[in-house]
Formats: sequence, C-alpha cells, structure tokens
Amino acid sequence: MKADIHPKYFPHAKVTCACGNTFEIGSTKETIKVEICAACHPFFTGQEKVVDTAGRVEKFRARREKAKAPAHAQKKTEKKK
Repeated sequence: MKADIHPKYFPHAKVTCACGNTFEIGSTKETIKVEICAACHPFFTGQEKVVDTAGRVEKFRARREKAKAPAHAQKKTEKKK
C-alpha cells in the first residue's frame, strides 16, 4: 500500500447550520457549513417550510389550478392565445 495517500482526519470537526445550530462530527474537513440540519429540517420538526426558488411555487400552483379547470374552459383559453 502507498503511504500518505489518505487525507487528514479531524475527529472533532465543527458543523454550523444556517439556523444557528452547531455540533461536532468526524470529518476530513475541519469546519463544515450547511444550509439545513436535523434541528431545522421539516421532516424532523414537523413544520412545513416552503422554499421558493425563482417562483417555482407560483408556477406549480398555476399548473394545478389549470388542471382543475374543466376541459372546455381550457380549450377556450388556448384558442385566445
């Protein structure tokens, strides 16, 4: 085996979340910054959190409303375009 090919291991690497939570883990990086952790993730907290990037939520809601409309109403709007 080759010597000195593995990165340095930090057994007490500090992780900092955007929510302010900090904890220590073992890693090859001394400090790690994350956007979301178990303390603020909606799956673990049970709170719904909508992250809107570039209007994706509005686009989704518009498509959903369009799909709910009757078929004959959709045809009329398509002809107007």
